Amino acid sequence: MRRILLPLAAVALLAGCAQKVRSNNLVATLGAYGSAVRWNGLQAALQFVDPAVLKAHPPTDFDLQRYKQVRVSDYDDGAGPVPLGNDEVQQTVKISVINIHTQVERSFVVRQVWRYDDKAKHWWLESGVPDIDGG
Repeated sequence: MRRILLPLAAVALLAGCAQKVRSNNLVATLGAYGSAVRWNGLQAALQFVDPAVLKAHPPTDFDLQRYKQVRVSDYDDGAGPVPLGNDEVQQTVKISVINIHTQVERSFVVRQVWRYDDKAKHWWLESGVPDIDGG
């Protein structure tokens, strides 16, 4: 009986440790993303987007120029991420931006989808860069 329970307990403990590491990694990634967007602008979001998604849907020069026209004034991640499955979470974020030319502030809601890449041990933003027009 002991021969069976001991290996099962070890597997359960390792699985729990792996889940804790993944969870801590998610918290760190979401915090870094929010800080990067808040303090470095929306173009900073590009470094968090899954490379495959970025390759398939690269931002246009027009998009990049639009990002330079605004400054992020608020980044509210609300209640935090909600699990969509084992390797995905969704986070709803309210972002406020100020147009540097007109000084008009506006806000929009972004539904981010994050996916965990088990091979790279990294969370990637699957939903792409924020649409500042709120579309």
